Amino acid sequence: MYEIRIAEDVVRDLKKLSAYHRRMVLYAIEVQLCAEPTTETRNRKQLASLVPPWTAEPPIWELRVGEHRVFYDVSEKERVVDVRAVRKKPPGRTTEEIL
Repeated sequence: MYEIRIAEDVVRDLKKLSAYHRRMVLYAIEVQLCAEPTTETRNRKQLASLVPPWTAEPPIWELRVGEHRVFYDVSEKERVVDVRAVRKKPPGRTTEEIL
């Protein structure tokens, strides 16, 4: 099991969401990231070339939750997942544009 740490900026991001979307995102974080956060799945992928606007331990990962994206990095040594940002990704926009 991995410990999940949520950055202060993420708390602000989550407050901007409706209660329904906030619940969905938090549930996905809990279920998807506590066991195997570095396993690529249909909704989870590594963003190898992304340079985020925050301090992070490469590589950056993206979890897709409907129209929202959760960006995180993982410390395998400490077994910690740091959730760095939650963004809404409208159709036709790139990941770089929403960060």
